[in-house]
Amino acid sequence: MNLQAIDNKGQIIEWDEKILKGKKTVLYFYPKDNTSGCTKEACDFRDNMNRLLVYADVVGVSPDNITSHQKFQQKQNLNFTLVADVNHELAEKYGVWKEKSLYGRKYMGIERSTFIINAQGEIEKEWRKVKVTGHVEEIISALSE
Repeated sequence: MNLQAIDNKGQIIEWDEKILKGKKTVLYFYPKDNTSGCTKEACDFRDNMNRLLVYADVVGVSPDNITSHQKFQQKQNLNFTLVADVNHELAEKYGVWKEKSLYGRKYMGIERSTFIINAQGEIEKEWRKVKVTGHVEEIISALSE
């Protein structure tokens, strides 16, 4: 896959799936930078990063471009990697690129989802149709089992 990411230091890096191998990773998919639910979710990850890093790295993925991610990361002081999946390759691979409906209009978009990926790159646990409130606590609980 030819994806770009912005790391926790604000540097643009080429996404390589090998990033997921060799360590446990929380891979979470969200619809759009700088929207209310996505901002709350990202800030919950940010605010709990010390608790999360004991168990796993955190990587956020949305179809926004790298410029949008940089602005979002800077505005919210995010301390984890964001992947720009503009062609939704990663979202399709994980089955989270879905038909959605808003006010009767159908469109394709991200189904808010989270995956715990083990050190071998395999899915260990997943959450689909995530509700933002309390989700990071669920993840920490699952990681600490």
